[in-house]
Amino acid sequence: MEGRLNMVDEGEKAPDFTIPNEDNQPVNLAKELGEGPVVLSFYLFDFTTTCTTQLCNFRDSSGILQQYGAKVFGISSDSPWSHREFRRANDLNFPLLSDWGHIVSRAYGVHHEEIYGLPGAPMRSVFVLDNDGVIRYRWVTEDPEIAPDTAEVVEAVRSLAA
Repeated sequence: MEGRLNMVDEGEKAPDFTIPNEDNQPVNLAKELGEGPVVLSFYLFDFTTTCTTQLCNFRDSSGILQQYGAKVFGISSDSPWSHREFRRANDLNFPLLSDWGHIVSRAYGVHHEEIYGLPGAPMRSVFVLDNDGVIRYRWVTEDPEIAPDTAEVVEAVRSLAA
C-alpha cells in the first residue's frame, strides 16, 4: 500500500458520500450511520469470479451480521443497471452502490487507475464503520484475485456490538 498516502485508516472518520444504488436511488452514508455497524465492501466489477465470491460470502453471512445490527453495502464503479442484474442473479440481500465517477474509491484511497487493461476500478477492500462513522476495521488488497475473509469481518462487526 506504499504510495497511497490518502488511504483512510482505522480510527479515522470515514468520508461521507451520496451515490446511487441498483435502483438509481441516492444512498447517503451519513444517513445510514447510528443504528449499528456499516460494512462497505468495495469490489472491482459485477459478474466476475472473485467479486461474485466476495459478495455471495457477505450474502451468506448476512444473518449473523444482521444479528449485530450491521448494514452491508457493496460498492463498485459499475452502473446501477449492471448492479441490479448482478444483485438479482446472485440473490444478494444488500444494496449495491454505483461509484461510477470513482469519487468514493478515491476518497477512501482504494482506487486502481487501471486494472486488467480497463480504466479505473476500486481495489478489493472492506471497511467496517461504527455508529459514528469511524473506521474500526480496514482490509485492502492490491491482488484482485484475493477475496476478503468474511469471518474476520464478522468478528470486527461483533466486537463493535459487544
